[in-house]
Amino acid sequence: MLKSLCRTGSRIVWLLLLCASLLFIHLRPAAAESIVEVPMLAAIQSNHLGVFEVLLMRWDHQPTPSPIMLQWQSGNIKPGQTNLGSMVLAWQYALEHTPAVDHTGTISVIGIAYAATGTDGPSAGGVMTVGFAALLKGDQIRRGIAMTGTISKDGMIGPVGNIPDKIRAAAREGYRTILIPQGQRDDPRWNLTRLAWDLNVEIKEVSTVDEAYHLMTGGTLN
Repeated sequence: MLKSLCRTGSRIVWLLLLCASLLFIHLRPAAAESIVEVPMLAAIQSNHLGVFEVLLMRWDHQPTPSPIMLQWQSGNIKPGQTNLGSMVLAWQYALEHTPAVDHTGTISVIGIAYAATGTDGPSAGGVMTVGFAALLKGDQIRRGIAMTGTISKDGMIGPVGNIPDKIRAAAREGYRTILIPQGQRDDPRWNLTRLAWDLNVEIKEVSTVDEAYHLMTGGTLN
């Protein structure tokens, strides 16, 4: 079922994004509110196609609560404990590295995938950090660029598994630049040079969230 759904292409993704926007509390957010779309890549055991997911992050910019609060809203992705732990780490890093921002109000996060699914693991930590920081700084994530990689407390992007599957998922949705952790392009478990050629994508290695942030938004984190 999931395999056949994955093959229907990006039209379903944008339909899901439209539906997801309706799940937010306000259909038409006030001018002060902001939203960032974060592409997430995952792998499943039943095939080698990978899974494309989206996190929608919204900040209401309200004066309360203070300090700012993070909440997960109902979507069709159920995060596991490891995934939630990575989200908290990403959130904390983004807060610490945006000291000039007034950290008040509520940030709501909703996860959308092709079909209702559970997700776990730390491999989206890096891109969630970029997403939270972009939301707080008022930047947007560029279309056509995705990322996989863990995040550490010092902002380093760590290694992940099943990278070819995740690249296939990104390419299937029209993403042409995929960021991966430094040192994993030449991993003996896969041939990413050949895969990039076959899928007509560019694969770039990043070692820090600062590098990833610049490539994904065009801005600087610090």
